[in-house]
Amino acid sequence: MPDGEFEHLPRLSVAMRAQTLADAASPDDLRLARTSSGERMEVLTELVDEYSTTLESILAVLRSRRTDDGAARSVATAIAASGLVHLRTASDRVRTSAEEPVTTAFERLREDLRPLVRYRDIDVQFIEPPEDGRPLPSEVAHGARAVVRGSVLALIDSPEVERVRVQWGCDGTNLLIDVRDDGRGDTSDDSVSMQSVSQRIHALGGQISMTATPGWGTEIAIVIPLDPPHAPPGSTEAWDLRPRELDVLRRLASGRRNRDIATDLAISENTVKFHVANIYRKLGVTSRTEATALFLRA
Repeated sequence: MPDGEFEHLPRLSVAMRAQTLADAASPDDLRLARTSSGERMEVLTELVDEYSTTLESILAVLRSRRTDDGAARSVATAIAASGLVHLRTASDRVRTSAEEPVTTAFERLREDLRPLVRYRDIDVQFIEPPEDGRPLPSEVAHGARAVVRGSVLALIDSPEVERVRVQWGCDGTNLLIDVRDDGRGDTSDDSVSMQSVSQRIHALGGQISMTATPGWGTEIAIVIPLDPPHAPPGSTEAWDLRPRELDVLRRLASGRRNRDIATDLAISENTVKFHVANIYRKLGVTSRTEATALFLRA
């Protein structure tokens, strides 16, 4: 029997046992399971960030013109080994708070960016956020670091860029991010990298604007709200909608199609359909028109 042929069987047994327990679970047990699911999602987000940083660092080394093939392989191997250690330990870190000090989040950003530019002739300047700035919700801190990494990678893809400045600020309501370079000013917001950045920002309810000035460089301005959108007044609380379902309902009421909603929230179209079905059930309606009318009356 080949090694590993039935490695999946223990996992399958566990999955079947978990399904059996779920079928017999009481409402209180299900509510507890949903709470635990949210905690697991935070750990998963952390793992994704660690994984992305490791891959981006390896790519930065392999693309560097300052190292030969042998040296690049050696450095990339070292980064991969270090990344694996982080990935294996990240799942053991459980956050004790849903918020992160803005200075701590910014310092982690510096650590994320350091290996990306270490082997390239890029000078990254960091403008520190105020120490008394409002703490960031964990999803904002994660998202902000991801969009800055993506923005920097999009800018330094141009060989003419020698300097990038990253600045964070906070006006008490929003996280304000400014990223600019000294390149030719020809970076396009239609690039694959920038589209990915835009999707992340829109998923956080934020806004992005890019100004490219030929001969002077490119500036990316990002605004991410620290608080989730307020629910409309009235009976929405009685519907017991989850935050994501409310996000979907708002977009349904504004006339957005499922495909557009999926893009806005950075989720799949099938996931949107799943949320829509739950919304219909909770609102007691059977169509988009009825759901929209009920929402607008609330």
